[in-house]
Amino acid sequence: MSAILRDPVKNKGTAFTQREREVLGVRGLLPWAVESLEQQCLRAHAQLCEQEAPFRKYIFLQDLLQRNRTLYYYMLAKYVEELLPIVYTPTVGEGCLNFGLEFRASQGMYICVHDRGHIRRMLDNWKDPVDLIVVTDGGRILGLGDLGTNGMGIPIGKLSLYVAAACFNPDRTLPIMLDVGTNNQKLLDDPYYLGVRMNRLPDDQYNALVEEFMTAAVEKWPQCLIQFEDFQSPRCFTVLAKYKDCYRCFNDDIQGTGAVILAGFINSMKATGVTEQRVLFLGAGSAATGVGTMIAHYLADENHVPFGQGCGMIYMFDIDGLVCEARGKLPSHLLPFARKDMAPCKNFLEVIKLVKPTALIGLSGCGGAFTEEIVKEVAKYSPAPIIFALSNPTANAECTAEDAYAWTDGKCLYASGSPFKPVTYKGKTYTPGQGNNMFIFPGLGLGAFLVQARIVTDGMIARSARVLSNCVPKEDIAEGKIYPCITEIQDITRRIAAAVAEQAFEDGVATLKEMPDDMLAFVAENQWEPKY
Repeated sequence: MSAILRDPVKNKGTAFTQREREVLGVRGLLPWAVESLEQQCLRAHAQLCEQEAPFRKYIFLQDLLQRNRTLYYYMLAKYVEELLPIVYTPTVGEGCLNFGLEFRASQGMYICVHDRGHIRRMLDNWKDPVDLIVVTDGGRILGLGDLGTNGMGIPIGKLSLYVAAACFNPDRTLPIMLDVGTNNQKLLDDPYYLGVRMNRLPDDQYNALVEEFMTAAVEKWPQCLIQFEDFQSPRCFTVLAKYKDCYRCFNDDIQGTGAVILAGFINSMKATGVTEQRVLFLGAGSAATGVGTMIAHYLADENHVPFGQGCGMIYMFDIDGLVCEARGKLPSHLLPFARKDMAPCKNFLEVIKLVKPTALIGLSGCGGAFTEEIVKEVAKYSPAPIIFALSNPTANAECTAEDAYAWTDGKCLYASGSPFKPVTYKGKTYTPGQGNNMFIFPGLGLGAFLVQARIVTDGMIARSARVLSNCVPKEDIAEGKIYPCITEIQDITRRIAAAVAEQAFEDGVATLKEMPDDMLAFVAENQWEPKY
């Protein structure tokens, strides 16, 4: 077979014209018919629909990506609402669990401890220019924990979403796995595991590897944006704190999640009219900290009080109980939320009765943790309680949409991390919100990249959340819809990218020589389109 038919970037398959087939030496290697990209898409979609299990659909799409990149992204954009749960959460979780067994062809780069001292030279093995890197250490994959090198499915999937939503050129994106070992014994014993078979590196060696990688990547591709993804806590905080004021980078689990949930929270407040909130978190890891920080800043601004008082409206509960000073030494990321006015308590229901929360946010990874008793207790303290069950994948959601609506008699404002279908309760149909990071990170990344912001500022992230909240019409908010439809993702992403880029100029971090007169048009002009 001709090399061009094996090249996913150049391959057009049956879309090659008869003239192109003659010139390229592929005449006779394809059926006679010449098809359009749309015709190819319809066939590929029909083939996809023949796959019954979501995981088989995931494998089909990965194979298509390896055969014809343009067709893959054309179909992903056309059927984004249908394909998003396949390409990313929840199905990508199964893809990661089976990464070694289902491995077919390498995508991206793998860097491990044995590469110390050689990383800059290794990056030269990647021959294409790079505008966007998504990098993980595989330490906290969705709600599945430490998956080591199997976590490579996450940056691969994340970059597909960047292309589908923000229209980054896929040929200029790069998924990277920092293989620092795994403490998952099941993987270490798995004959198909492809990573280094060792426990995770100690802090000193880990930090040295990350430092060498960051230095090498920025030297090799100084224009690129780097997104940290699914790094294990507390290392995710350490890495972000070290590099966020030096390089064009951000952590989607902390900052992206914070922004997208803040947007839903803002719209929930609009729907209820309740401005004085008491927010109780189940889970106090990287995502919860990111969300708590964003909400605390917002509540402080809305009530014209210092950030510390905004934190006073936030309560956190983790595996060791209520986060409070009396518990003793706490990790630094929890200190702003440590209660000074409450004693330690390990009973979540008792904490609810003490706090009387108006909003309950789950980022615990514990499926079903919001029981009927818990949800009904929370419903006592607000006419329209905010119930966000955000853990991924679907099985890890703290409660289902159906249960939340039933247990609050249809009064709650519900959102989840993975999608739930509309729920009919007492003759009324409710549309659950999905706090999907895809609403934020593509636009945040694109805006920062296009104006070559030196760093991604807190102002840029907060601006993205406010723009997203404004993408939902008032009449939808009144009906309890707190997020826009994912089918509008490209328009939403352009709006967020334009606002983020403007904020970069306002914050003095944009290095583009002049601020474009029409930022929205500037964004659109610099987007890639899947076409032959």
